[in-house]
Amino acid sequence: MKKLLILGAGTAGTMMANKMRKLLARDEWDITIVDQFKTHYYQPGFLFIPFGMYSKNDVIKPKSDFFPTGVHVIYSKIDKIQPGENNVLLEDGVVLKYNYLLIATGCKTAPEEVNGLKDKLWYTDIFDFYTVEGAVALANHFKTWKGGELVINISELPYKCPVAPLEFAFFADAFFTERGMRDKVNITYVTPMSGAFTKPRATKMLGDLLEQKNINLIPDFAIMEVNNDEKKIIDYGGAEVKFDCLITIPPNLGDELIERSGMGDDMNYVPTDKHTLRSEKYENIFVIGDAANIPTSKAGSVAHFAAEILEENLLCAIEGRPFTASFDGHANCYIETGYGKGTLIDFNYDTEPLPGSFPFPGLGPFGLLKVSRMNHYGKVLFRWIYWHILLKGKEMPIDSEMQMAGKKL
Repeated sequence: MKKLLILGAGTAGTMMANKMRKLLARDEWDITIVDQFKTHYYQPGFLFIPFGMYSKNDVIKPKSDFFPTGVHVIYSKIDKIQPGENNVLLEDGVVLKYNYLLIATGCKTAPEEVNGLKDKLWYTDIFDFYTVEGAVALANHFKTWKGGELVINISELPYKCPVAPLEFAFFADAFFTERGMRDKVNITYVTPMSGAFTKPRATKMLGDLLEQKNINLIPDFAIMEVNNDEKKIIDYGGAEVKFDCLITIPPNLGDELIERSGMGDDMNYVPTDKHTLRSEKYENIFVIGDAANIPTSKAGSVAHFAAEILEENLLCAIEGRPFTASFDGHANCYIETGYGKGTLIDFNYDTEPLPGSFPFPGLGPFGLLKVSRMNHYGKVLFRWIYWHILLKGKEMPIDSEMQMAGKKL
């Protein structure tokens, strides 16, 4: 019996377990997925919790709900990978053998990487919303907050869901306006990037939205430390930004098991061929989702599009054929802009977000780089799609490769 081993049962790992179980003969292939946690989190939903639009119950389900019949599930912490021996060692000493390994261990926030960030003001005046605990704590804080300097700070790149901090800023503007206290809240968006986003056209559009909503933008800010006593963040050049409430997007790092295995870069991401999704060093190891060091967004849409490529290339590897699929870095993100509206961007390694219609040329119904109510509905609908279609590895009417049809150059 040949063995396919999947490490990580988040978005990417769960999708691949569903896809490969359908393709690989059960009398020939054993598929095992390993994860230390039993709860699955709908991470895009964390954004909605601080503003009372979602509760914790809206973003969690048992992981067991999404595993297909015929996949062995092991709930255990992973000690390390021994790629030279085709072994994975679990924390309890169990050794798992594999013929092919899929690494889908994701990434996580690491607030301890910034001096003073996770100090005495943590979850009293300093919050993240990239964990469910942080999002819930912030929701409780906002219930009684009287206003002041609200600072949103991105610590460093890369981080999960690059548009989420912007969405938070837009939501905050609407939230405090609707509560009749926007004049008491000064919102400042502090980023290490040179603008609101990384791509020129999207940066222009999103920067204009920040300006329209009276949200201050401070670019090129590389945070060095947080001064808890004086309530300010300080960058390496000496610039300071004072806050009453700090919303942090902490540094993101790959799983520590990648470091223990000696397989990662300096941020614990696995060096991965950006087109084939195979490990740059090991022929029978593939990487998907946030665990890979490929130069694209760490977002669920990337994992979804990449899963279709990996599905095909893994079959090629198993059957001894040349790879027939190539990942183009396709990413697709709905961006909430507040007041029941949103925008949408669609891009890849080589093409920046462009205006147009999506997914059907000329018809939409979604508008690229356009603020509309329909785009907001797309974001809201995505939660149902995520639980019922994406995680279960079902087909979507969207090409994994980015299409130029419907886009305006």
